[in-house]
Amino acid sequence: MIMHRFGALGLAVGLVVAGATGCATKNYVHTQTAPLVTHTDQLDTQTAENNRNIRDVDDRSQAGVKQAQGAADSATQNAQNASKSAGDAQTSADNAVHRADSLDSVVKGLDNYKAMANVSVTFGFDKTVLTKDDRDQLDTFAAQLGTAKSYILEVTGGTDSTGPAEYNYELSQRRADAVVQYLASKYGIAAHRFYLIGIGKDNAVAPNTTAEGRKQNRRVEIQLLSNMSDQGGAQTASNGGGEL
Repeated sequence: MIMHRFGALGLAVGLVVAGATGCATKNYVHTQTAPLVTHTDQLDTQTAENNRNIRDVDDRSQAGVKQAQGAADSATQNAQNASKSAGDAQTSADNAVHRADSLDSVVKGLDNYKAMANVSVTFGFDKTVLTKDDRDQLDTFAAQLGTAKSYILEVTGGTDSTGPAEYNYELSQRRADAVVQYLASKYGIAAHRFYLIGIGKDNAVAPNTTAEGRKQNRRVEIQLLSNMSDQGGAQTASNGGGEL
């Protein structure tokens, strides 16, 4: 009986020990594998973060490339525009010089023409409208045309140095046009008597460093040129009741 109890007790102890050993083994395995799982999770997190960083760097690189390309394209366009503007300005300047030089070719015997009178009117900044004072000066000037024979009117428009050359050539031409329109419409002067030149900011008559100087350069000069070789003929013709 006693041996049976010891046997049973031994079996129980063995089971307990076996159970304890099994639990201990499981705990050990769990203890050993837990850091591995944790380490794996950390690697996954780090890998994901690295991938995000790589994508972020790539996105920023692509954005930088696009920005640089855009800046390069803009610089190229600006250079092309500047080149075109320079070309247009040069063309206008050449045209202005050509108009001035061609006066001799369109007016026969220009050397025989002498300056008889002149007047200059000025304009406000970027303006082409004649003021009352301008009109009064032109009226006084036009009063001399009634006795002039074989004459032409050289009308030269100018600007100050403000603004692009191309724009100033066009502005000076419009100012000259305004003077011609006023004289032609009010005094019935024939179109063939006018010779217009728009010189822009070229040939300034005063320094552009002062407000007064710039005002003087925003002008249209009108010069009465009369053919002196025809003065005798004009006198004879006038006595005969005709006009050359």
